[in-house]
Amino acid sequence: MSDDWTGDGVAVPSGRWARAARMGGVGAGILGAMASGGAKALLSGTRPDPRALLLTPGNARRLADGLAQMRGAAMKMGQLLSMEAGDVLPPELASVLARLRDDAHVMPPAQLKQVLQAEYGRDFLRRFRRFDPRPVAAASIGQVHRAAAPDGRVLALKVQYPGVRAAIDADVDNLGSLLRVSGLLPKGVPLGPLLDEARRQLHEEADYAREANQLAQFGALIDDPGLTLPGVQRDFCTANILAMDFVESARIETIDEADQATRDAVATRLFALMLREVFDWRRVQTDPNFANYRWQPDSGRVVLLDFGAAREFPQVFVDGLRALLGHALAGDGDAVLGRLQEMRIVPGDAPEGQMRILRGMIALALETFSQDRIDFADTRFLSAMREAGMQLGMQENFRHIPPWDVLYLQRKLAGLVLLATRLRARIAMRDLAVSYANGSSG
Repeated sequence: MSDDWTGDGVAVPSGRWARAARMGGVGAGILGAMASGGAKALLSGTRPDPRALLLTPGNARRLADGLAQMRGAAMKMGQLLSMEAGDVLPPELASVLARLRDDAHVMPPAQLKQVLQAEYGRDFLRRFRRFDPRPVAAASIGQVHRAAAPDGRVLALKVQYPGVRAAIDADVDNLGSLLRVSGLLPKGVPLGPLLDEARRQLHEEADYAREANQLAQFGALIDDPGLTLPGVQRDFCTANILAMDFVESARIETIDEADQATRDAVATRLFALMLREVFDWRRVQTDPNFANYRWQPDSGRVVLLDFGAAREFPQVFVDGLRALLGHALAGDGDAVLGRLQEMRIVPGDAPEGQMRILRGMIALALETFSQDRIDFADTRFLSAMREAGMQLGMQENFRHIPPWDVLYLQRKLAGLVLLATRLRARIAMRDLAVSYANGSSG
């Protein structure tokens, strides 16, 4: 590990006014680019199109870059938009916002040192045998550093960016104002619920005591020898630092080159875990980012990380999912549609054009689910579903937003499907699901 505290980074604006000014600067840049584009159009003798001037690749980049530099609620809001409203966003904006799902900027070493001194004291380095100021990962809430305790424990310290928790509400309000005034979102996207959910989710993910408890609870629940997760090291935890075991591992994508049996086993194990989370525990880690799954080639175990987005689901919701799964296993498309409507996953009063597409999507999903083994290397099913979804949104003007419980599970499932597709895995999905439809444990 390095003890070099020099290096580059992008400082996190930590004061409320500094963050508001940064957001204002993003808005000013977007409006300035619009004014410049409009002037050029007038000089060329053409009438400016306000929406075309607004939804330029340059403006999309300005928004994404500004959110990435601010981190916290601003960046999380961009992530939520790219996932929950991605199908109805302009392609230029959706593609650029998708970058926010990846690593964020890191703090400069000088700012990191200030945070560590505030949490551990000015002589914080005395608490460690070694501390590496270069982060091993960075995201919207904080960045992770490797350290060694005096007794030899190797630690992973998730250090929260300064000012993120205190600025959550103001960040969400400022970003909402920018999106409303700028017109970057189509009129059909309900911004209010997205803002409320971003605010709620950020307060939970910024609560490191809550995440430590979630991590400990999942550690007690997970008994699959093919899965592992870090333990909490509470003597190094503070309000703004979550201390865990450092678990040696590689990126999950390294399994790409493994043999078919290994790829199948890993993907099957993760789908089985999701079923247990939903039906046995009603407690789900809902963030499917690839970075939250790691791989240990020597032991053959999957490492599970980041439980800040763990969410509990009500029993009545899980009961509805169990009934839905039973209808799917029976291949009863009408019953599946009825249950989807009852759970408000799809509307009960959609016009016939929308219902026709929805019935077609259900039939396609049931046909795939009926197979003894789903081959995720064959992407024709996903392509057909994506095409139907685009037709539903673009041609039929489908704007129904399901309950948030549904959206979180949808996000988790979509992430696992994407990973299984990446691994070209083959999964006996019906075999995994059948016991849960009957109400018994997996």
